[in-house]
Amino acid sequence: MTDNENEQKIREAFEHRNWPEIKITDSWMVFRIMSEFVDGFQKMSRIGPCVSIFGSARTKTDNPYYLLAEDIGCLLTKKGFGVITGGGPGIMEAGNKGARRGEGKSVGLNIELPFEQYNNPYIDHDKLLNFDYFFVRKVMFMKYSQGFIVLPGGFGTMDELFEALTLIQTQKIGKFPIVLVGSSYWGGLVDWIKKTMLVENNNIKLDDLDMFKVVDKAEDAVQVIVDFYSKYNTQPNF
Repeated sequence: MTDNENEQKIREAFEHRNWPEIKITDSWMVFRIMSEFVDGFQKMSRIGPCVSIFGSARTKTDNPYYLLAEDIGCLLTKKGFGVITGGGPGIMEAGNKGARRGEGKSVGLNIELPFEQYNNPYIDHDKLLNFDYFFVRKVMFMKYSQGFIVLPGGFGTMDELFEALTLIQTQKIGKFPIVLVGSSYWGGLVDWIKKTMLVENNNIKLDDLDMFKVVDKAEDAVQVIVDFYSKYNTQPNF
């Protein structure tokens, strides 16, 4: 296909678009977005201090990381924290299950997706929120979490992790503890960050590495959260 033929196809595609209709649709979308923010702020502001647990929706119930996430959720409730997850299966389910086991608050921020995502049965019935927009959901995680505990996951897990690191690095939000669980899973990424991003390209600062800790045990993950608030002599945001 020649360049002229490509240009003609692009021109025809744009001619078929009804731009006034698109503008109207986009304008009404603002109200849907606002309603998600308002509903989220109202419900989350009443929940109290929580820690978010992230990880893959594909993790099976017999996977060691599933069991680890469940223990982390339970231990967090023993320290007075509730647990927030993305509300779905896998690691998210394990975190909520642990919170339920520890008789603590179990929160699920569910997202409507064409596959994989459905809310798990371990979320408190009055603490399940459903979202259409990822960016609204991410605001809820950032605004109402006292810390992030991140287990092995895919692109979505990486998205939440690096969003938090970016916002803390640029001082758009206050510093809070970030824990990566599973040195064998995260080790390669951490090595790349240190070698390629820091040493070879100088794209981050040395003290940026202090924004996260890598651990392997549930007790150590929770202790990082507890130590953070003890070290800075602060209390979780009630």
